[in-house]
Amino acid sequence: MRADRLVATLLLLQARGRVTAADLADELEVSIATARRDLEALSAAGIPVYPQPGRGGGWSLVGGARTDLSGLSAPEAQALFLLVGPAAAVSDEAKTALRKLVQALPKTFRADAETAASATMIDSTRWGERERHRPARIDELQTAIVRQRKVRLVYANSKSQRSERLVDPWGLVDKDEVWYLVAGTANGQRTFRVDRMLEAEQTDEPSTRPDDFTLAEAWKQVVGEVEERRSRTWATLTIETRFVPILRNHFGRHCHVEHDENGRSRVRVGAPTPLDIARNLAGWGSQVEVLDPEPVRTRLARIGSELATVYRER
Repeated sequence: MRADRLVATLLLLQARGRVTAADLADELEVSIATARRDLEALSAAGIPVYPQPGRGGGWSLVGGARTDLSGLSAPEAQALFLLVGPAAAVSDEAKTALRKLVQALPKTFRADAETAASATMIDSTRWGERERHRPARIDELQTAIVRQRKVRLVYANSKSQRSERLVDPWGLVDKDEVWYLVAGTANGQRTFRVDRMLEAEQTDEPSTRPDDFTLAEAWKQVVGEVEERRSRTWATLTIETRFVPILRNHFGRHCHVEHDENGRSRVRVGAPTPLDIARNLAGWGSQVEVLDPEPVRTRLARIGSELATVYRER
C-alpha cells in the first residue's frame, strides 16, 4: 500500500467516521478492489479499523469519527509507522504525508512514531549488484492508471523489435526491482516491462478495465505462465545432501528433493533448456552427477571438453 494513500485513507475515516470501499475508491480514484485491500491492509497492520456488514455498514475507526489520531494506542501507532515508514522513501510527497501524520498524533506518541518510521529500510539490491533506481516513468503510468486514461506505448521486445500500441493500463508490479505494467490490449491482457518502454504517453481517451479484474490475480497468472516457461526441461541428479541448500538457491522453486540416502540426495531441477541446466551445473564438477536426460549429460560433457581444451597444460 502506498504511504500517501494510507494517510489519505486514515484521514478520510477520521473525517467521516464510516466509509464504504466504494466511497473510498471514488475519493482516491482507485478501484473498489484496491480500496478494499487498502482497508484490509490497515486492519492487518494493527490499526483499529473494522468492517460493519449490512445496510448502512462500511469501515470505521474504533471509537467513531475523530479529528486527530488520538484514538490510536502506542502499539497501534508504532504498527502504523513501521508499515508506512519504508514506503515513504519513494517520493517527497509521501515523506510530507508522513510528517503530517506524525504531527496528528498525541505528543506522547510522536517520538516513538518517528523512531518506528525510520526503524526499517528496504535495500532491494543484491550483494555485488549495481544500485537500482526506480524508473522515472512509473509516476506517469501510476497517474494514467488512477485517472483511467489510455497510454500510447513505443515498446521494444526482448529481440529489440519496436512496436507502437495503445493500451489500457490496469496496474503496476515491482518484481525484484523490475517493474511491469499489466494492461489491456486489442489482443487481451498483456504484460510490459517498464524498462523496455521507449515512450509512454498518457492520452485523453478513457481506459476500460474488466469489472472482475484484480491485480493480484492477474499477476498470479503471469507468474504461473513465466515459471512454466522457465522449467520446460527437467533433469535428475545426485549431490551431497549438505549442498542441496546451495542448489536450491540456484534453481529456486525449480528444485525438488526426491529422497536422501547415505549423505547424498536425489534432486530434480528445471530450466528453460538443457543448455541452461548444464551451464548452471558445470561449475560443480564431479560433485554433481546428472542421471537424465541425455541432452543435459551431452551438453555437460561438451562444456567439460571445451574447458579442458582451453586450459590444458602446454
